[in-house]
Amino acid sequence: MDKDLKLPETEVSIPEGLELITLGAGCFWCTEAVFQRLEGVKTVVSGYSNGLIAQPTYDQICTGTTGHAEVVQVYFDPKTISLHKILEVFFATHDPTTLNRQGADSGPQYRSAIYFINESQKAIASDLKSQLNESNVFDTPIVTEIAPLLSFYPAENYHQDFYNRNGHQPYCQFVIKPKVNKLEKFFKESLK
Repeated sequence: MDKDLKLPETEVSIPEGLELITLGAGCFWCTEAVFQRLEGVKTVVSGYSNGLIAQPTYDQICTGTTGHAEVVQVYFDPKTISLHKILEVFFATHDPTTLNRQGADSGPQYRSAIYFINESQKAIASDLKSQLNESNVFDTPIVTEIAPLLSFYPAENYHQDFYNRNGHQPYCQFVIKPKVNKLEKFFKESLK
C-alpha cells in the first residue's frame, strides 16, 4: 500500500477500567462468538477496520477491494483477563498461517490481524507471535498482521451477536460451533 496514502481514521473511546484490542480472525461472526464467552470480556463489537473508505458496508467489504478486515473490538477488564491470554485464545481459535483466508472464506477482508492502540499492546502481540513461530507451534509461519488501529466502523446490526441469535443455522453449526467447542475444551478456566 502507498505509504503517502491518507487512510480514514476514527476515534477510540474506551470506558474507564477497560482495555480494547481489535482482532481479525476471518469471519467476525466466529471471532465474536469466541470472545463473548471469556471471563473479563465486557463487550464484543463486530465491524470493519483499516480500510480505504469511511463507513463501509458489508456488501462493499465483501468485494475485497476496500482494504478493510472483518474484525471484532474486544473490550476487556485487564484485572480479570490479560491481553496475553486474549491473544493466546486468538491464535488458538483460527489459522494464523493462511494469508487472506480462513477455511472457505477467502479474500483480504478475512486476514488474520491484531490492531493495537498503544506500544504495550504491539509489544505483547509481537512477542507472542515470535514465541509461537520460534516454538513451531504451527507447521508454517504465522502471517498475522500486527498494525496500529486506524479505523473501526461497526458492522450492520444484523451482524452483532450473530451466533447467540442464530446458533441453529447451518453456518453456525458447522463453522462457528467447532471454534466455540475448541475454546471450551482448551480454555475452560477462562470461560464465563
